[in-house]
Amino acid sequence: MKNDKFFWGNSVSSMQTEGGWNEGGKSLSVYDVREATENASDWHFANDNYHHYEEDFDYMKEMGMNMYRFQISWSRVVRDGDGEFNEEGIEYYNQFIDALIERGIEPMICLYHFDMPLHLAEKYNGFIHKKVLDAFVRFGKKMVDCFAHKVKYWITFNEQNLYHVPEVFKISGYLKGEETAGELYQIAHNVMVAHASICNYIHKNTDAKIGGMLAYSEVYPATCKPEDILAARKWDEFVNFTLLDCYTKGKYSAEMMRFVKNENIDMKILDGELEEISNITSDFLSFSYYASTTVNSEKIPEGIAPNFYLSHGGQKNPHIESTEWGWQIDSLGFRDVLNKLYQRYQLPIFPIENGIGVQEEWNGKDMIEDDYRIDYHRNHLIAMYDAMYKDGVEVIGYLGWGLIDILSSQGDMRKRYGAVFVNRTNHDLRDMKRVPKKSFYWFKEVISSNGQNLLQK
Repeated sequence: MKNDKFFWGNSVSSMQTEGGWNEGGKSLSVYDVREATENASDWHFANDNYHHYEEDFDYMKEMGMNMYRFQISWSRVVRDGDGEFNEEGIEYYNQFIDALIERGIEPMICLYHFDMPLHLAEKYNGFIHKKVLDAFVRFGKKMVDCFAHKVKYWITFNEQNLYHVPEVFKISGYLKGEETAGELYQIAHNVMVAHASICNYIHKNTDAKIGGMLAYSEVYPATCKPEDILAARKWDEFVNFTLLDCYTKGKYSAEMMRFVKNENIDMKILDGELEEISNITSDFLSFSYYASTTVNSEKIPEGIAPNFYLSHGGQKNPHIESTEWGWQIDSLGFRDVLNKLYQRYQLPIFPIENGIGVQEEWNGKDMIEDDYRIDYHRNHLIAMYDAMYKDGVEVIGYLGWGLIDILSSQGDMRKRYGAVFVNRTNHDLRDMKRVPKKSFYWFKEVISSNGQNLLQK
Protein backbone atom coordinates (compact mmCIF):
# COMPACT_ATOMS: atom_id res chain seq x y z
CA MET A 1 0.00 0.00 0.00
CA LYS A 2 1.07 3.55 -0.58
CA ASN A 3 1.10 4.71 3.06
CA ASP A 4 1.13 3.45 6.63
CA LYS A 5 -2.31 4.81 7.47
CA PHE A 6 -4.24 2.25 5.44
CA PHE A 7 -6.88 0.65 7.66
CA TRP A 8 -7.24 -3.11 7.89
CA GLY A 9 -10.07 -4.29 10.05
CA ASN A 10 -13.38 -5.82 10.91
CA SER A 11 -17.00 -4.64 10.99
CA VAL A 12 -19.92 -5.86 13.12
CA SER A 13 -23.29 -4.78 14.51
CA SER A 14 -24.27 -4.81 18.16
CA MET A 15 -27.15 -7.28 18.00
CA GLN A 16 -25.08 -9.80 16.03
CA THR A 17 -22.22 -9.75 18.53
CA GLU A 18 -23.02 -8.36 21.98
CA GLY A 19 -25.57 -10.44 23.83
CA GLY A 20 -26.20 -9.08 27.32
CA TRP A 21 -29.70 -8.25 26.11
CA ASN A 22 -31.13 -7.70 29.61
CA GLU A 23 -28.02 -6.54 31.47
CA GLY A 24 -26.39 -3.25 32.33
CA GLY A 25 -29.59 -1.23 32.18
CA LYS A 26 -30.27 -2.09 28.55
CA SER A 27 -33.86 -1.73 27.39
CA LEU A 28 -35.45 -3.83 24.66
CA SER A 29 -34.87 -3.50 20.93
CA VAL A 30 -37.01 -5.08 18.23
CA TYR A 31 -34.44 -7.88 17.98
CA ASP A 32 -34.66 -8.81 21.64
CA VAL A 33 -38.25 -10.06 21.26
CA ARG A 34 -37.68 -12.13 18.11
CA GLU A 35 -37.96 -15.83 18.83
CA ALA A 36 -35.67 -18.52 17.52
CA THR A 37 -36.79 -20.55 14.50
CA GLU A 38 -35.54 -23.74 12.89
CA ASN A 39 -32.73 -21.94 11.07
CA ALA A 40 -32.23 -18.90 13.30
CA SER A 41 -31.14 -18.22 16.84
CA ASP A 42 -32.73 -15.71 19.14
CA TRP A 43 -30.66 -12.55 19.70
CA HIS A 44 -30.13 -12.80 23.45
CA PHE A 45 -26.61 -14.21 23.57
CA ALA A 46 -25.03 -13.68 20.12
CA ASN A 47 -21.27 -14.08 20.76
CA ASP A 48 -21.42 -12.66 24.28
CA ASN A 49 -19.06 -9.82 23.47
CA TYR A 50 -20.76 -7.90 26.24
CA HIS A 51 -18.71 -10.01 28.65
CA HIS A 52 -15.80 -11.23 26.52
CA TYR A 53 -14.95 -8.57 23.93
CA GLU A 54 -11.31 -8.38 24.98
CA GLU A 55 -10.68 -11.95 23.78
CA ASP A 56 -11.86 -11.02 20.29
CA PHE A 57 -9.82 -7.81 20.37
CA ASP A 58 -6.76 -9.94 21.09
CA TYR A 59 -7.46 -12.01 17.98
CA MET A 60 -7.83 -8.83 15.95
CA LYS A 61 -4.52 -7.54 17.27
CA GLU A 62 -2.84 -10.85 16.50
CA MET A 63 -4.18 -10.71 12.96
CA GLY A 64 -2.72 -7.21 12.64
CA MET A 65 -5.94 -5.25 12.38
CA ASN A 66 -5.76 -1.54 13.09
CA MET A 67 -9.46 -0.65 12.88
CA TYR A 68 -12.71 -2.03 14.28
CA ARG A 69 -16.07 -0.72 13.15
CA PHE A 70 -18.70 -1.46 15.77
CA GLN A 71 -22.17 -0.21 16.58
CA ILE A 72 -23.45 1.48 19.70
CA SER A 73 -26.75 -0.08 20.68
CA TRP A 74 -29.28 2.75 21.01
CA SER A 75 -31.26 0.65 23.51
CA ARG A 76 -28.21 0.11 25.70
CA VAL A 77 -27.46 3.79 26.20
CA VAL A 78 -30.95 5.38 26.16
CA ARG A 79 -33.84 3.99 28.16
CA ASP A 80 -36.50 2.95 25.58
CA GLY A 81 -34.77 5.08 22.95
CA ASP A 82 -36.15 8.41 24.14
CA GLY A 83 -35.85 8.27 27.93
CA GLU A 84 -32.99 8.87 30.32
CA PHE A 85 -29.44 8.16 29.26
CA ASN A 86 -28.08 4.97 30.79
CA GLU A 87 -24.72 5.82 32.30
CA GLU A 88 -23.85 2.16 32.81
CA GLY A 89 -24.32 1.53 29.09
CA ILE A 90 -22.26 4.56 28.15
CA GLU A 91 -19.47 3.43 30.47
CA TYR A 92 -19.52 -0.01 28.85
CA TYR A 93 -18.71 1.55 25.48
CA ASN A 94 -16.16 3.86 27.10
CA GLN A 95 -14.22 0.84 28.39
CA PHE A 96 -14.80 -0.99 25.09
CA ILE A 97 -13.23 1.88 23.13
CA ASP A 98 -10.31 2.16 25.53
CA ALA A 99 -9.62 -1.57 25.14
CA LEU A 100 -9.38 -1.09 21.37
CA ILE A 101 -7.10 1.92 21.63
CA GLU A 102 -4.82 0.09 24.08
CA ARG A 103 -4.28 -2.54 21.38
CA GLY A 104 -3.55 -0.01 18.66
CA ILE A 105 -6.93 -0.57 17.00
CA GLU A 106 -8.70 2.55 15.74
CA PRO A 107 -12.39 2.54 16.72
CA MET A 108 -15.05 3.46 14.15
CA ILE A 109 -18.60 4.00 15.42
CA CYS A 110 -21.85 3.22 13.61
CA LEU A 111 -24.92 4.61 15.35
CA TYR A 112 -27.74 2.51 13.86
CA HIS A 113 -27.77 -0.98 12.41
CA PHE A 114 -31.49 -1.85 12.22
CA ASP A 115 -32.10 -2.48 15.96
CA MET A 116 -34.82 0.07 16.69
CA PRO A 117 -35.71 0.44 20.39
CA LEU A 118 -38.89 -1.60 20.83
CA HIS A 119 -40.74 1.24 22.53
CA LEU A 120 -40.20 3.56 19.55
CA ALA A 121 -41.30 0.88 17.12
CA GLU A 122 -44.48 0.09 19.03
CA LYS A 123 -45.46 3.66 19.89
CA TYR A 124 -44.40 5.55 16.75
CA ASN A 125 -43.84 2.89 14.06
CA GLY A 126 -40.16 3.70 13.85
CA PHE A 127 -38.46 6.16 11.54
CA ILE A 128 -41.65 7.08 9.71
CA HIS A 129 -42.43 9.36 12.68
CA LYS A 130 -40.66 12.65 13.36
CA LYS A 131 -40.55 11.84 17.09
CA VAL A 132 -38.21 8.95 16.32
CA LEU A 133 -36.10 11.16 14.07
CA ASP A 134 -35.75 13.61 16.97
CA ALA A 135 -34.97 10.81 19.44
CA PHE A 136 -32.23 9.45 17.19
CA VAL A 137 -30.62 12.87 16.78
CA ARG A 138 -30.65 13.33 20.56
CA PHE A 139 -29.01 9.92 21.02
CA GLY A 140 -26.46 10.53 18.27
CA LYS A 141 -25.38 13.92 19.53
CA LYS A 142 -24.92 12.53 23.04
CA MET A 143 -22.68 9.76 21.68
CA VAL A 144 -20.63 12.33 19.78
CA ASP A 145 -20.27 14.37 22.97
CA CYS A 146 -19.17 11.27 24.87
CA PHE A 147 -16.74 9.73 22.41
CA ALA A 148 -15.64 12.00 19.55
CA HIS A 149 -12.56 13.11 21.46
CA LYS A 150 -11.14 9.60 21.03
CA VAL A 151 -13.18 8.10 18.17
CA LYS A 152 -12.28 9.86 14.93
CA TYR A 153 -14.29 7.85 12.37
CA TRP A 154 -18.10 7.74 12.31
CA ILE A 155 -21.05 6.65 10.25
CA THR A 156 -24.66 7.20 11.22
CA PHE A 157 -26.63 4.48 9.41
CA ASN A 158 -25.41 1.12 8.25
CA GLU A 159 -26.26 0.74 4.54
CA GLN A 160 -28.43 3.83 4.36
CA ASN A 161 -29.68 3.11 0.84
CA LEU A 162 -31.62 0.14 2.22
CA TYR A 163 -34.10 2.79 3.39
CA HIS A 164 -34.75 3.49 -0.32
CA VAL A 165 -35.83 -0.09 -1.13
CA PRO A 166 -38.52 -2.45 0.28
CA GLU A 167 -36.07 -3.64 2.96
CA VAL A 168 -36.86 -0.32 4.69
CA PHE A 169 -39.98 -1.83 6.22
CA LYS A 170 -37.88 -4.46 8.02
CA ILE A 171 -35.07 -2.27 9.35
CA SER A 172 -36.65 1.05 10.36
CA GLY A 173 -38.84 -0.04 13.26
CA TYR A 174 -41.89 -0.09 10.98
CA LEU A 175 -44.41 -2.56 12.44
CA LYS A 176 -47.68 -1.72 10.71
CA GLY A 177 -48.87 -0.13 7.49
CA GLU A 178 -49.37 -0.78 3.79
CA GLU A 179 -45.68 -0.50 2.79
CA THR A 180 -46.39 2.06 0.10
CA ALA A 181 -43.94 4.03 -2.01
CA GLY A 182 -45.07 7.15 -0.16
CA GLU A 183 -44.17 5.62 3.20
CA LEU A 184 -40.83 4.46 1.83
CA TYR A 185 -39.97 8.02 0.76
CA GLN A 186 -41.06 9.45 4.12
CA ILE A 187 -38.79 7.06 6.02
CA ALA A 188 -35.88 7.57 3.60
CA HIS A 189 -36.16 11.34 4.03
CA ASN A 190 -36.33 11.18 7.82
CA VAL A 191 -33.24 8.99 7.87
CA MET A 192 -31.37 11.42 5.62
CA VAL A 193 -32.32 14.34 7.88
CA ALA A 194 -31.06 12.32 10.86
CA HIS A 195 -27.78 11.65 9.08
CA ALA A 196 -27.43 15.31 8.15
CA SER A 197 -28.07 16.45 11.71
CA ILE A 198 -25.37 14.21 13.18
CA CYS A 199 -22.94 14.86 10.32
CA ASN A 200 -23.26 18.62 10.68
CA TYR A 201 -23.00 18.40 14.47
CA ILE A 202 -19.75 16.42 14.23
CA HIS A 203 -18.21 18.88 11.80
CA LYS A 204 -19.27 21.88 13.86
CA ASN A 205 -18.12 20.58 17.24
CA THR A 206 -15.29 18.06 16.74
CA ASP A 207 -12.32 17.13 14.59
CA ALA A 208 -13.76 13.68 13.85
CA LYS A 209 -14.52 12.43 10.35
CA ILE A 210 -17.85 11.16 9.06
CA GLY A 211 -19.17 9.85 5.77
CA GLY A 212 -22.28 8.25 4.36
CA MET A 213 -22.53 4.49 3.83
CA LEU A 214 -24.35 2.45 1.20
CA ALA A 215 -24.95 -1.24 0.57
CA TYR A 216 -23.59 -1.14 -2.96
CA SER A 217 -24.42 -4.23 -4.98
CA GLU A 218 -23.56 -3.81 -8.63
CA VAL A 219 -26.76 -4.24 -10.68
CA TYR A 220 -26.11 -4.92 -14.36
CA PRO A 221 -28.63 -4.88 -17.22
CA ALA A 222 -29.80 -8.47 -17.79
CA THR A 223 -29.17 -7.99 -21.52
CA CYS A 224 -27.97 -5.24 -23.85
CA LYS A 225 -31.58 -4.27 -24.57
CA PRO A 226 -31.97 -0.51 -24.07
CA GLU A 227 -34.87 -1.14 -21.67
CA ASP A 228 -32.67 -3.25 -19.40
CA ILE A 229 -29.90 -0.66 -19.51
CA LEU A 230 -32.40 2.05 -18.58
CA ALA A 231 -33.76 -0.01 -15.68
CA ALA A 232 -30.25 -0.60 -14.29
CA ARG A 233 -29.39 3.09 -14.61
CA LYS A 234 -32.59 4.22 -12.91
CA TRP A 235 -31.98 1.75 -10.06
CA ASP A 236 -28.55 3.27 -9.52
CA GLU A 237 -29.99 6.79 -9.57
CA PHE A 238 -32.82 6.19 -7.10
CA VAL A 239 -31.04 3.78 -4.75
CA ASN A 240 -27.43 4.96 -4.80
CA PHE A 241 -26.71 8.27 -6.51
CA THR A 242 -29.49 10.26 -4.84
CA LEU A 243 -27.92 9.50 -1.45
CA LEU A 244 -24.41 10.15 -2.72
CA ASP A 245 -25.61 13.49 -4.09
CA CYS A 246 -26.86 14.38 -0.60
CA TYR A 247 -23.56 13.33 0.97
CA THR A 248 -21.52 15.42 -1.49
CA LYS A 249 -23.78 18.10 -2.98
CA GLY A 250 -26.37 18.58 -0.25
CA LYS A 251 -29.42 17.70 -2.33
CA TYR A 252 -31.41 14.78 -3.66
CA SER A 253 -30.99 13.86 -7.31
CA ALA A 254 -33.08 15.87 -9.77
CA GLU A 255 -34.47 12.68 -11.32
CA MET A 256 -35.74 11.37 -8.00
CA MET A 257 -37.32 14.67 -7.03
CA ARG A 258 -39.02 14.94 -10.43
CA PHE A 259 -40.49 11.48 -9.88
CA VAL A 260 -41.71 12.49 -6.42
CA LYS A 261 -43.40 15.55 -7.92
CA ASN A 262 -44.92 13.68 -10.85
CA GLU A 263 -46.31 10.95 -8.58
CA ASN A 264 -47.60 13.42 -5.97
CA ILE A 265 -45.58 11.71 -3.23
CA ASP A 266 -45.60 13.60 0.08
CA MET A 267 -42.22 13.07 1.74
CA LYS A 268 -43.41 15.03 4.82
CA ILE A 269 -40.56 17.52 4.49
CA LEU A 270 -40.63 20.06 7.32
CA ASP A 271 -39.25 23.60 7.26
CA GLY A 272 -35.50 23.60 7.72
CA GLU A 273 -34.95 19.93 6.82
CA LEU A 274 -33.72 20.51 3.27
CA GLU A 275 -31.45 23.26 4.61
CA GLU A 276 -29.99 20.75 7.10
CA ILE A 277 -29.32 18.37 4.22
CA SER A 278 -27.80 21.18 2.15
CA ASN A 279 -25.12 21.66 4.82
CA ILE A 280 -23.83 18.08 4.63
CA THR A 281 -20.16 17.59 3.86
CA SER A 282 -18.49 14.19 3.81
CA ASP A 283 -14.92 13.26 4.68
CA PHE A 284 -15.18 9.91 2.88
CA LEU A 285 -17.74 7.68 1.17
CA SER A 286 -18.15 4.15 2.52
CA PHE A 287 -20.00 1.07 1.42
CA SER A 288 -20.53 -2.64 1.87
CA TYR A 289 -20.01 -4.98 -1.05
CA TYR A 290 -20.74 -8.70 -1.25
CA ALA A 291 -22.24 -9.60 -4.62
CA SER A 292 -23.86 -8.40 -7.82
CA THR A 293 -26.97 -9.24 -9.80
CA THR A 294 -28.88 -8.15 -12.92
CA VAL A 295 -32.23 -6.53 -13.66
CA ASN A 296 -34.64 -7.63 -16.40
CA SER A 297 -36.99 -4.85 -17.50
CA GLU A 298 -39.56 -7.32 -18.87
CA LYS A 299 -40.34 -8.50 -15.33
CA ILE A 300 -40.99 -4.98 -13.97
CA PRO A 301 -44.68 -4.00 -13.77
CA GLU A 302 -45.69 -0.79 -15.48
CA GLY A 303 -45.73 2.34 -13.34
CA ILE A 304 -43.91 1.21 -10.19
CA ALA A 305 -41.23 3.30 -8.52
CA PRO A 306 -37.64 2.45 -9.52
CA ASN A 307 -37.00 1.69 -5.83
CA PHE A 308 -38.97 -1.55 -6.34
CA TYR A 309 -37.40 -2.63 -9.65
CA LEU A 310 -35.15 -5.31 -8.21
CA SER A 311 -37.99 -6.90 -6.24
CA HIS A 312 -39.66 -7.72 -9.54
CA GLY A 313 -36.89 -7.68 -12.13
CA GLY A 314 -33.92 -9.16 -10.29
CA GLN A 315 -32.34 -12.01 -12.25
CA LYS A 316 -29.29 -14.21 -11.76
CA ASN A 317 -26.22 -13.47 -13.88
CA PRO A 318 -25.34 -16.65 -15.88
CA HIS A 319 -21.70 -15.60 -16.21
CA ILE A 320 -20.66 -15.72 -12.53
CA GLU A 321 -20.80 -18.25 -9.69
CA SER A 322 -23.07 -18.11 -6.65
CA THR A 323 -22.56 -19.00 -3.01
CA GLU A 324 -24.77 -21.62 -1.40
CA TRP A 325 -26.93 -18.71 -0.24
CA GLY A 326 -27.45 -17.49 -3.82
CA TRP A 327 -25.15 -14.46 -3.59
CA GLN A 328 -23.23 -14.03 -6.83
CA ILE A 329 -19.46 -13.61 -6.46
CA ASP A 330 -18.15 -10.72 -8.55
CA SER A 331 -14.85 -9.09 -7.65
CA LEU A 332 -14.84 -7.07 -10.89
CA GLY A 333 -18.08 -5.46 -9.73
CA PHE A 334 -16.23 -4.39 -6.57
CA ARG A 335 -13.66 -2.57 -8.72
CA ASP A 336 -16.43 -0.94 -10.72
CA VAL A 337 -18.23 0.32 -7.61
CA LEU A 338 -14.99 1.80 -6.25
CA ASN A 339 -14.63 3.67 -9.52
CA LYS A 340 -18.24 4.82 -9.70
CA LEU A 341 -17.92 6.37 -6.27
CA TYR A 342 -14.52 7.98 -6.68
CA GLN A 343 -14.53 9.17 -10.29
CA ARG A 344 -17.91 10.86 -9.82
CA TYR A 345 -17.43 12.37 -6.35
CA GLN A 346 -13.64 12.61 -5.83
CA LEU A 347 -13.70 11.79 -2.13
CA PRO A 348 -11.67 9.09 -0.34
CA ILE A 349 -13.46 5.74 -0.61
CA PHE A 350 -13.73 3.28 2.27
CA PRO A 351 -15.10 -0.25 1.69
CA ILE A 352 -16.13 -1.18 5.23
CA GLU A 353 -17.86 -4.54 4.66
CA ASN A 354 -16.82 -7.38 2.39
CA GLY A 355 -16.98 -11.13 2.88
CA ILE A 356 -18.44 -14.50 2.03
CA GLY A 357 -20.91 -16.48 4.13
CA VAL A 358 -20.44 -20.26 4.12
CA GLN A 359 -21.73 -23.19 6.18
CA GLU A 360 -18.85 -24.65 8.15
CA GLU A 361 -18.37 -27.34 10.79
CA TRP A 362 -15.45 -27.87 13.16
CA ASN A 363 -14.50 -31.39 14.23
CA GLY A 364 -13.06 -30.20 17.52
CA LYS A 365 -9.38 -30.62 16.67
CA ASP A 366 -8.36 -29.82 13.08
CA MET A 367 -8.08 -26.36 11.52
CA ILE A 368 -10.87 -25.38 9.14
CA GLU A 369 -9.35 -25.19 5.65
CA ASP A 370 -11.41 -22.30 4.25
CA ASP A 371 -9.59 -21.80 0.94
CA TYR A 372 -12.86 -20.53 -0.59
CA ARG A 373 -12.76 -17.57 1.83
CA ILE A 374 -9.13 -16.88 1.03
CA ASP A 375 -9.94 -16.93 -2.70
CA TYR A 376 -12.88 -14.57 -2.20
CA HIS A 377 -10.92 -11.99 -0.22
CA ARG A 378 -7.80 -12.31 -2.39
CA ASN A 379 -9.79 -11.63 -5.55
CA HIS A 380 -11.60 -8.66 -4.02
CA LEU A 381 -8.38 -7.19 -2.64
CA ILE A 382 -6.71 -7.51 -6.03
CA ALA A 383 -9.74 -5.79 -7.59
CA MET A 384 -9.35 -3.02 -5.02
CA TYR A 385 -5.65 -2.65 -5.85
CA ASP A 386 -6.50 -2.47 -9.55
CA ALA A 387 -8.94 0.34 -8.76
CA MET A 388 -6.23 2.12 -6.79
CA TYR A 389 -3.14 1.61 -8.93
CA LYS A 390 -4.63 1.26 -12.41
CA ASP A 391 -7.68 3.52 -12.10
CA GLY A 392 -6.50 6.14 -9.60
CA VAL A 393 -9.10 5.55 -6.88
CA GLU A 394 -8.15 6.83 -3.41
CA VAL A 395 -8.98 4.06 -0.93
CA ILE A 396 -8.32 4.54 2.79
CA GLY A 397 -8.91 1.03 4.11
CA TYR A 398 -10.54 -2.37 3.82
CA LEU A 399 -12.79 -3.83 6.52
CA GLY A 400 -14.08 -7.37 6.31
CA TRP A 401 -17.49 -8.32 7.64
CA GLY A 402 -17.69 -10.35 10.80
CA LEU A 403 -14.16 -11.74 10.62
CA ILE A 404 -14.88 -13.48 13.89
CA ASP A 405 -18.01 -15.58 13.33
CA ILE A 406 -21.22 -13.81 14.30
CA LEU A 407 -24.93 -14.33 13.77
CA SER A 408 -25.95 -13.56 10.19
CA SER A 409 -28.33 -10.68 9.51
CA GLN A 410 -31.17 -13.23 9.74
CA GLY A 411 -29.87 -14.70 12.99
CA ASP A 412 -28.47 -17.80 11.31
CA MET A 413 -25.23 -19.05 12.85
CA ARG A 414 -24.82 -21.52 9.98
CA LYS A 415 -23.85 -18.66 7.66
CA ARG A 416 -20.28 -17.93 8.74
CA TYR A 417 -18.12 -15.05 7.50
CA GLY A 418 -15.28 -15.32 9.97
CA ALA A 419 -11.60 -16.06 9.82
CA VAL A 420 -12.11 -17.23 13.41
CA PHE A 421 -14.64 -19.98 14.12
CA VAL A 422 -16.95 -19.53 17.11
CA ASN A 423 -18.08 -22.86 18.53
CA ARG A 424 -21.83 -22.47 18.82
CA THR A 425 -24.85 -23.32 16.68
CA ASN A 426 -28.25 -21.70 16.34
CA HIS A 427 -29.66 -23.60 19.32
CA ASP A 428 -26.62 -24.86 21.23
CA LEU A 429 -24.19 -22.35 22.74
CA ARG A 430 -21.59 -25.09 23.33
CA ASP A 431 -18.39 -23.58 24.76
CA MET A 432 -18.16 -20.51 22.46
CA LYS A 433 -14.49 -21.34 21.87
CA ARG A 434 -12.69 -19.16 19.30
CA VAL A 435 -10.68 -21.19 16.77
CA PRO A 436 -8.64 -19.50 14.00
CA LYS A 437 -9.25 -20.88 10.51
CA LYS A 438 -6.71 -21.09 7.70
CA SER A 439 -7.88 -17.67 6.46
CA PHE A 440 -6.84 -16.13 9.80
CA TYR A 441 -3.19 -16.84 9.06
CA TRP A 442 -3.60 -15.77 5.43
CA PHE A 443 -5.03 -12.41 6.52
CA LYS A 444 -2.21 -12.06 9.03
CA GLU A 445 0.34 -12.35 6.21
CA VAL A 446 -1.55 -9.93 3.95
CA ILE A 447 -1.84 -7.30 6.68
CA SER A 448 1.75 -7.68 7.90
CA SER A 449 2.98 -7.00 4.36
CA ASN A 450 0.45 -4.16 3.98
CA GLY A 451 -0.86 -5.94 0.92
CA GLN A 452 2.47 -6.18 -0.84
CA ASN A 453 2.47 -9.98 -0.89
CA LEU A 454 -0.66 -9.90 -3.07
CA LEU A 455 0.61 -7.12 -5.31
CA GLN A 456 3.77 -9.09 -6.07
CA LYS A 457 1.94 -12.19 -7.19
